[in-house]
Amino acid sequence: MAQLIPVALEIGHFSVDLYYVIFPALSLGAILMVIGFWFTPILLPYGGLLVLVAMVVFLYETLMTLKATTANTLTVKCVKAGNIFLTIAIAIGFLMALAIAQGLSVDLSRLLPIHIVLVLVGYVTITVIGLSIILLPMFGLSHGYDDSDINLAFKILIIAVSAFSILKLIGLDFLANIALFTMTVGIVLYLKQLITLYKIRARKLHDIWYKHIYVAFISLAIATLFLLIWLFTDSEIFLKSGIWLFLMGFFTFVINGHLIKIIPFLVWFERFSALVGKKKVPMLHEMLPDKDINFSFWLSFGGMSISTIGLLFSSDTLFKGGVTILALGALFMVRTVIYILNFKPEDD
Repeated sequence: MAQLIPVALEIGHFSVDLYYVIFPALSLGAILMVIGFWFTPILLPYGGLLVLVAMVVFLYETLMTLKATTANTLTVKCVKAGNIFLTIAIAIGFLMALAIAQGLSVDLSRLLPIHIVLVLVGYVTITVIGLSIILLPMFGLSHGYDDSDINLAFKILIIAVSAFSILKLIGLDFLANIALFTMTVGIVLYLKQLITLYKIRARKLHDIWYKHIYVAFISLAIATLFLLIWLFTDSEIFLKSGIWLFLMGFFTFVINGHLIKIIPFLVWFERFSALVGKKKVPMLHEMLPDKDINFSFWLSFGGMSISTIGLLFSSDTLFKGGVTILALGALFMVRTVIYILNFKPEDD
């Protein structure tokens, strides 16, 4: 977000130095929360507090950056709405961390679904929608399209996420499920917009970025279908499979795909831009280790697919095997990032 927000909003950061506070606080807080969930709940409030501090600083910096922009594009609206939902989610998350560690009388069965929807749909999905309407046409060279579907999807998701949070909190579960169904309608409209962008794209390449994007949005479509089946059948298998595919298929491949676009550019700009016209500089695609990035993609895709099948058929062996393959894919992604960060032309 430190890199994408200025690009999307076409404005500089209010204070990019604040990210030097966010990074260590969020990292240490996340580690403490994992240890707290895994071994000893007493650490949860401390990890939660560090995460809370990091996210409050992030929200402050983002909102102050937004304050300086005069644009009122869909991307700006998505970033604003996403950060409002994130603020509420952070407060609920910290309250739950205190409740688990200190035994506060809080109904976690109501707060947890609200927290999940606010983060995954209200913040992450809406933010992805806002940024994708900038990045996908840019990378695919898609121009002159009707954006009514994605605008309607945004409005539906805003209303549905808000309604779900309120209805779940006051115990109107049936109406909350209707709000969940409405979210799937918004996601379907978003997918329809993506199909439009795909059809009119001028760049027909099927590079590694495109492969990640294909997997991400096909995963989103299947995950949405699974969640619809869960809504109508109350089958926990489809709920688990849908959320897993949402996280490991949609989110993971969107993030990885854009990392391999963004990191080479950042390294190139920092290390080689001043040398243009003075000596030979590498092309961006030359900064990618083809074997590692392909291993990462196919292992991640295979692991995600096998683990999802394991969840669908309640096979512990298949699920754990898929997760193991996913972990190998992650290791190759780490190798890829390290290679790009340390890239040097062969003649050096």
